[in-house]
Amino acid sequence: MFLAQALLGGGSSGGGGLARGLGGLLAGGGQGRGNLGGLVGGLVNIISEVAAQYTPEPPPAPHDMEVCATELMDILNKVVARHKNLKTEGFSLDTCRSMVSVMDSDTTGKLGFEEFKYLWNNIKKWQCVYKEHYSDQSGILGSAQLPDAFKAAGFQLNEQLYQMIIRRYADENGSMDFNNFISCLVRLDGMFRAFKSLDQDGDGLVNMNIQEWLQLTMYS
Repeated sequence: MFLAQALLGGGSSGGGGLARGLGGLLAGGGQGRGNLGGLVGGLVNIISEVAAQYTPEPPPAPHDMEVCATELMDILNKVVARHKNLKTEGFSLDTCRSMVSVMDSDTTGKLGFEEFKYLWNNIKKWQCVYKEHYSDQSGILGSAQLPDAFKAAGFQLNEQLYQMIIRRYADENGSMDFNNFISCLVRLDGMFRAFKSLDQDGDGLVNMNIQEWLQLTMYS
């Protein structure tokens, strides 16, 4: 359970139905429709408002409240379909698997309620950052906008790390579309939190054996 200790740490697992609980969270506290269709509808409607300062109140968390990569992909792609001004090819299953694994504190292969809520609030915040920083009708972040966008999202990156990120997530022109921007920030956030939890004395250094390293890097 090394990765579980390294990552989110403290996400509650909660009980009762995914749609009912998240319907209450994102639709203002109602009981939801009791199925994924109702959940997706609530998510699409709420993100369309793009409320940067919105702080949802969590409902009682059911025990079986979990989201797998396929469900996450369905949710995110229905959301971006509502925003034609966002340049994106959509979120692939592999991308969503990566998001789930970097957020999955108990290595179940699914996101629990607190994990999903944390991810969802970040996506809403980063969507606002994305829309604030692209300067034309292309719907993508150009190379000139990316440094400020990363800072606005809360990440201070040195030049070497920034260039590595550009090579991994941007296109040949150094531009980044919405799904790659979100995927990059989810991983950055997860890796920063993992390191911080391992750096218990705050000296900027961590020690781990090969097994711990493999668990951290292979499931993320």
